[in-house]
Amino acid sequence: MITSWFIWALLAAVFAALTAIFTKLGVAQINSDLATLIRTFVVFALLIPFVLLTGKWSNPLALPGKALLFLVISALATGASWVCYFRALQLGPASQVASIDKLSVVLVAFFAVLILGERPTPLAWLGIALVGAGALILSIAATR
Repeated sequence: MITSWFIWALLAAVFAALTAIFTKLGVAQINSDLATLIRTFVVFALLIPFVLLTGKWSNPLALPGKALLFLVISALATGASWVCYFRALQLGPASQVASIDKLSVVLVAFFAVLILGERPTPLAWLGIALVGAGALILSIAATR
């Protein structure tokens, strides 16, 4: 049985792949930092009606401080990631940039162990290693 998180994760992967392609086309003609700002504005503008129409709005200042702190840190990391990703796409081939970007899967596993206390199984570690190797091989193969 497919769980809902899996469907959402699969959709995220599809949209992330499309993001790489559309970003590569977009940054071909404008500065990557300006492109990141435009993308951020569009995401912001899209989420406002989505949150309001689904009844999910609540006063952010009434939320737990720890939740807000980590969301702000997450936003800073997202912004840095987008700036770096857009610049990489402007400078390099989308297939290579996306391959290296997927090393984030490996890093998430390590950070999840260090910060969240998760304990992947040996089979999961094998998968994580294969993802890392695959990302590097894809990047190297794309240069030949």
